[in-house]
Amino acid sequence: MTSVILQQPTEAKAARKTNRGFIHGLTTNKKAMTGMAIMLVFIVLALAAPMLFPGDPSRITGMASLEPDGEHWLGTTAKGQDVLALTVHGARSSLFVGLTVGFASTFVGILVGLASAYIGKFVDETLSLLTNVFLLLPGLPLLVILAAFLPPGLGTVILVLTVTGWAGSARVLRSQALSIRSKDFVAAAVVSGERAGRIMFREILPNMASIVMGTLLACVIYGIGAQAGLEFLGLGDVSTVSWGNNLFWAGNEGALLTGSWWVFVPSGLCIALVAFALALINYAVDEVTNPRLRKIRKPAPTERSAAQ
Repeated sequence: MTSVILQQPTEAKAARKTNRGFIHGLTTNKKAMTGMAIMLVFIVLALAAPMLFPGDPSRITGMASLEPDGEHWLGTTAKGQDVLALTVHGARSSLFVGLTVGFASTFVGILVGLASAYIGKFVDETLSLLTNVFLLLPGLPLLVILAAFLPPGLGTVILVLTVTGWAGSARVLRSQALSIRSKDFVAAAVVSGERAGRIMFREILPNMASIVMGTLLACVIYGIGAQAGLEFLGLGDVSTVSWGNNLFWAGNEGALLTGSWWVFVPSGLCIALVAFALALINYAVDEVTNPRLRKIRKPAPTERSAAQ
């Protein structure tokens, strides 16, 4: 028992060192930095949207269906709305919903995964059954049904996407927590009389940083894409300006039929770029934490000659 308790500080220091190495690995990874740079651009545009395009972005500012020109850089819609203003303002709603859904789904997944792995027994069986039920339910029909019967609004979209998106993260986090649950430093914390909540969130959770981050990024991608899909189907709040609603109105106004590509391409491209940026960061997390994905640095010619 004494050896187990003495081993706890050593393993805790190793965990902190691993987390520092993880952060350093991300900051020196080209994929991660590229993804972060793209995300930073979108976040800055979303925050600066009221200053760049003050007033209501849905107001009519020109003739209908104008092609991109010097006055309207991305042209106008069939109603005469400025497409660039709609796209920039749409980033606010889409990023807000995506990030909120990502954090909420990951938080629920952490709670369910940690409780299921640490407490075990009846709690594990109950939570695993609940998780399996949500994993087996078809996602798109459930999204459509919930969104159709609940009042429209961003709150409804966030609630629906969180309810349908937490199960996958809970399954992944439970598996990781189970492997950490058997470590000596967790056993030492149990023997020393630590409370269950402290063990789960101070001992187990910090050692799952890379898995949690990867899960968070996947949930954010899911949130942005699912919101756009719901709104494209007309199941969101059509009064708000978002990338999904921009695509919805573009379809309703016949932009595809008339060849007005400038109406729907910007919002679709923004969704694709944000998903691409988050996927780059997610892949970089895997690359940093998985030794099999790390590139082996070849020694320079001078190093090889010196070695010989």
